Amino acid sequence: FFITMSYYIYILQSKTLDRYYVGYSSNPWVREEQHNLNGVEKYTGRAKDWELKCVFEAPSKQVAISLERFIKRQKSRVLIERLIEPTTILNGRLVELVRVPHLRD
Repeated sequence: FFITMSYYIYILQSKTLDRYYVGYSSNPWVREEQHNLNGVEKYTGRAKDWELKCVFEAPSKQVAISLERFIKRQKSRVLIERLIEPTTILNGRLVELVRVPHLRD
């Protein structure tokens, strides 16, 4: 029998840096904590106030990696802010993503 693992693309925001971070993970809720605790990562290590803004489930790890890279290559704050907006309808390459509630008990 197979155990399938879900992979997600997540977007974090640091208000002190006024920046966003896009990543992928099998558990973005734990990754958010790790980003806030780790002071050595090049990008997210500069702040301790990263907040999870949105989470999307990808159909596979490969798709999650590919779409994370696609989003980062756009270098577009406007795109990231559109992705965060819950009413945004995904199209093009991003149509494979499914928005999931990012708040966990």
